[in-house]
Amino acid sequence: MRKKERFEKFIKYFSANQPIAETELNFKNTYQLAVAVILSAQCTDKRVNIITPPFFKVFPEPKHLADASVEEVFEFVKTCSYPNNKAKNLVGMAKTLLAEFDGIFPEDINELQKLPGVGRKTANVIASVAFNKPAMAVDTHVFRVSERIGLTTNAKNPLDSEKQLVKYFPDEIIPTAHHWLILHGRYICLARKPKCEKCPITEICRYYNKKKN
Repeated sequence: MRKKERFEKFIKYFSANQPIAETELNFKNTYQLAVAVILSAQCTDKRVNIITPPFFKVFPEPKHLADASVEEVFEFVKTCSYPNNKAKNLVGMAKTLLAEFDGIFPEDINELQKLPGVGRKTANVIASVAFNKPAMAVDTHVFRVSERIGLTTNAKNPLDSEKQLVKYFPDEIIPTAHHWLILHGRYICLARKPKCEKCPITEICRYYNKKKN
């Protein structure tokens, strides 16, 4: 199957069966989204959603977070992975946001990456979810699932995967396609034991068809 056809069938299926696909992180504004995404690195959305409500009660706006010490923030995030680094990055993010961007999150991916704790993946998530930009954030699920299905071919790293995906997904589809891939990887195309018997897109899946043959 040609790659273009695989993308077309992927889009057709998910557009019909999962037209609304959104992040499972809870947030009310761009600041809350940024905090949640920084916390979500190598941590489950479920855990992040437990951490953030009390966090935002104490640090409701960037100015409150910027005034906090790393030690204070650590107490709120200590149950997630890499809490020391994340506490430091969160305080740094808030300080930089206020100092360089007047407290307003930029929409540009390169500008977003000037914030501590915001790498390309996180910047793409913020741009896509908060500003509906055609940005494809490649996390472990997206990287794995797109390669297995055959949407990407021998991607060397997340950036390579991103470039291959945005080449074939129409701009207006990219923000939603990001979540299609994440949710498919989270609930069906699992890392160690994909649930191929429950997968609705085995017809187009390179991994499944190789295994079957």
